[in-house]
Amino acid sequence: MEPKRTTVRDLRRHNRSTLLTKLYFDGPLSRHELSGATGLSAATVSNVTGELVEDRLVVEAGLVESDGGRPRVLLRVDPGYAHVIGIDLGETGVKVELFDLAMNRLAAVDNPLPASHPDPAAVVAEIATGLDEVISTAEVDPGSVLGVGIGVPGIVEQGPTVLVHAQTIGWDSVPLVDLLRTAGTDLPLFVDNGAKTLGQAEMWFGAGRGARHAVIALIGSGVGAAVITDGASYRGATSSAGEWGHTTISYGGRACRCGALGCLEAYVGAEGVLDRYRRGRGGRVAEQDEQSGLDALITAAGRSKAAAKVLEETAGYLGSGIANLINLFNPERIVLGGWAGLKLGAHLLPEIRRATLAHALREPYSQTSIELCQLGPDAVAVGAATLPVAALLEQGADFRPRRRAA
Repeated sequence: MEPKRTTVRDLRRHNRSTLLTKLYFDGPLSRHELSGATGLSAATVSNVTGELVEDRLVVEAGLVESDGGRPRVLLRVDPGYAHVIGIDLGETGVKVELFDLAMNRLAAVDNPLPASHPDPAAVVAEIATGLDEVISTAEVDPGSVLGVGIGVPGIVEQGPTVLVHAQTIGWDSVPLVDLLRTAGTDLPLFVDNGAKTLGQAEMWFGAGRGARHAVIALIGSGVGAAVITDGASYRGATSSAGEWGHTTISYGGRACRCGALGCLEAYVGAEGVLDRYRRGRGGRVAEQDEQSGLDALITAAGRSKAAAKVLEETAGYLGSGIANLINLFNPERIVLGGWAGLKLGAHLLPEIRRATLAHALREPYSQTSIELCQLGPDAVAVGAATLPVAALLEQGADFRPRRRAA
């Protein structure tokens, strides 16, 4: 097969993408700084940034002194050029958040799901209602919305029909995008695994920033991970890479929601942790929802041997699972995120690090840091909102909203 010939249009798009990406992550910058940072000629930078300013995607952001001569004009991406929406479709609720391009949160709604195996139609109804609510609350023109990103549990099969395979919540080949279209949503839609959207958020703005090789772990009701190799998310042959929660930690062990035995998720996911506590003490956690239950368990550990033992074991299981990641992928950074990961990490991080050291090979462990997510429990929604932003940056502004934000 002959290599594809690069056209003038391709080159123009590449240059726009290069400069727009640099301004988005490192701006404000002068044209002189952009030329030095990207390797593009001063003439090219001047022409392309002129187009971006004319499109109103890039705006002036003040002046900086130069080494003699006139001060240089600083440029930045205009946060108000468009809006993006991120959705965290979790196992216990649907969180919908609207942002400007600088990822300033302008509106949010968080609604619980009534069942552990929610009907796709009910979830779609919650998403559609949430979209209308955040757009109305923020008082933005729907035409200014660049796109909607959705982080989901399970595997996302990309193709002409986007299918969600979420075994743990009973979803098998659910055509989520088609269902949302049928429900009346006409905004551009992007769907990815929630651990991967968390990973992108932390790599762009949080604890993963600056790392080339990292693993961003999501621990909530379930468990997953985004594996970053040489700055890019590793997806595997069919985009199912990162199902860390369904690696075996104990042969023939506890039953997992996926149907297998001994999965890591059955030991360190919130549902598994609380179930181990109930079974170990022959009782129950008074609070009904998982987040309140985990809070109660952590609080009880100071006075209850049973609670303290469960948390000690959880740190051990989690350290063992992290050691597997270190031995397999040799990351420079492990980031623990997800609402349960943040709660457990805040209480157990030293113990988790010690357990990891006990199970990992010494040399790769010594090159790895284990940190907590910096973006908090909203990181999945933030990462989902970056999916349309990534399309904007990649396509060099050829991907744009139907109407520019006022």
